[in-house]
Amino acid sequence: MNRLLLIITLLCLGGAVIGLSKKNSTYREHYVLKIERLEEKAKEAKEFCKQNNLDTNYCVLIDMRVHSGKNRMVIWDFSNDSILDQGMVSHGCCELPWGSDLSKTSPVFSNVPESHCSSLGKYRIGKRGYSQWGINVNYKLHGLEKSNSKAYERFIVLHSWEAISEEECYPNGTPEGWGCPAVSNAFMKRLDARLKDKKKDILLWIFNN
Repeated sequence: MNRLLLIITLLCLGGAVIGLSKKNSTYREHYVLKIERLEEKAKEAKEFCKQNNLDTNYCVLIDMRVHSGKNRMVIWDFSNDSILDQGMVSHGCCELPWGSDLSKTSPVFSNVPESHCSSLGKYRIGKRGYSQWGINVNYKLHGLEKSNSKAYERFIVLHSWEAISEEECYPNGTPEGWGCPAVSNAFMKRLDARLKDKKKDILLWIFNN
């Protein structure tokens, strides 16, 4: 009987190790795909910045294909083609309850005022201002494409929010607001340190492809 139990235990442990190995392999593949997509977007972003007199040292990229419970916002260093920093970021709840994470895997996008949705596209990060949220700092966002042309009119700004975690919370999602890209207080402090001394406006790009 003891021998039988030992065999069963070893078989279970072997299955667990194989399962863990597959999980790690899937994670590595996902990570590689994420980096490859960011590198592709960064190349396009750099050319856009050159053509539109925006900062060519770095940009902010938000990949909405990534689960909202994972780091999907990065500061990209153009000089070294690498990630300088990354963190969690919210998207708009649209018609769903504010503060929920019900669209964590399937965000909806809109440029319509009062839609409470996020808008895809490239933005120019504008002036620093006061926010009632988080660390009381926000940055105005100016939509540069048809898909986000009403961002300024909709008061879409980059700000922090106490509800946003500094650490990844997958499989849970990030709480959803009314369309602003909101980050954790700690991440906003790091962002603010870079943005407040910018000599040229910086590109922020929200994409889903």
